[in-house]
Amino acid sequence: MAIELTDELITLETRAWEEIQAGALTVDTAAAVQATVTAHAKASEQYRFDVETELKFRGPEPGGV
Repeated sequence: MAIELTDELITLETRAWEEIQAGALTVDTAAAVQATVTAHAKASEQYRFDVETELKFRGPEPGGV
């Protein structure tokens, strides 16, 4: 089963990565990413780890898009 990612997930991950690069990642941003990943995994009946792995793979950090 392919892992589908929402625009919201990608936007939050991008924001988190930008904050990491600036040395300014906030707890609120990190918590929002985790909560959204968890909710998406539950709604799509997939493992949270698999959703997060796909998000990291396709996200803005090195190795991603």
